[in-house]
Amino acid sequence: MSFKANENSNAEPFPVSSLAFQRWRGSAVLVGMCFFLALVTGDVEGQTSSSTQASPASTGVGQPAPASNATPATQSSGAITPEQPADDQGALFVFKKQVQEVILHAIVVDEQRRLVIDLDRPAFTAFEDGVPQATTAFHRDDVPVSLGIVIDNSGSMREKRDKVNQAVLNLIRASGPKDQTFVVNFSQDSYLDQDFTSDIGLLQQALQKVSTQGSTALYDAIVASAVHLKNNARVERKVLLVITDGRDNASQQTLNEAMRRLQQENGPTLYAIGLLGDELHQSDTGALKSLAASTGGVAFFPKDLDEVDDIARTVARDIRSQYTIAYKPTNHSHTSAYRVIEVRAQARGYHKLTVRTRSGYYAGEAVH
Repeated sequence: MSFKANENSNAEPFPVSSLAFQRWRGSAVLVGMCFFLALVTGDVEGQTSSSTQASPASTGVGQPAPASNATPATQSSGAITPEQPADDQGALFVFKKQVQEVILHAIVVDEQRRLVIDLDRPAFTAFEDGVPQATTAFHRDDVPVSLGIVIDNSGSMREKRDKVNQAVLNLIRASGPKDQTFVVNFSQDSYLDQDFTSDIGLLQQALQKVSTQGSTALYDAIVASAVHLKNNARVERKVLLVITDGRDNASQQTLNEAMRRLQQENGPTLYAIGLLGDELHQSDTGALKSLAASTGGVAFFPKDLDEVDDIARTVARDIRSQYTIAYKPTNHSHTSAYRVIEVRAQARGYHKLTVRTRSGYYAGEAVH
């Protein structure tokens, strides 16, 4: 898919999906590895007798395992180490994940919808497909965040951008010193107008690169931003803030494809602000609600543009108040089936606590 140049900025077009690039990069890496092994093997052969062929064991060069033996990518990060096969065919390297861990970022509220930030590890129980899981890690520290700001740049946003930009800047100012933020402006095409930075001046310049024309490819922008977070985020905790006033009418991606992307391998928490107006009516809010709820986020629909600043401050408080909970799944299957997650919390002094986190994930799927 080709992209138009942004007339109001020097930003490079932001692709909907980096699948083609990832495949090319993977092929290039494979070719490079083979070329390197050939050079090393050739060098060793040149130092031995011409009548004797050097074996992998004698050269000390590990041969790559066939692709069919590779362990599928899992929900977690883990050490990748070489494994010696049972037969005596040389130092065959088989790469595998040694640690499998699901990492959840959760918000807890009481009956009055007030944030609860003082719970300890025993208060939480995580369930996967209804089965209780043993917690392997827990903390409630204010850890750094990789934040993507994704803003509708279509024509109907022209009169709204000043207040939207100011609200977003207030959210950024509430960020921690180690947080990293990028800005994507989108209409029919998406543009990465500022890559990861903590420089408020650069982020402000990116927010002001407004064209306000074209249609609304919301799902494409979300997918591209989720991929960018996955491939480039400096820290584990990831958040997307999406602001739009229109229904999607131009995406190549579907709502289901966008949701699936968000729910792969430690995907981001998505917050959405839907500006109700001529193009986004009450009946159109379901998509934003579904996208946010599936990730543990919230979709807001202010009746007045003046409410956007308060909403941005609410999102900032949410981000700073998350618990991090991790567990190793008792289900060791590598199939890509969807697994349902639920986290419950109970604590003395609270009648009912509600935990908001992502609703599940696709196990065994790599994100490209």
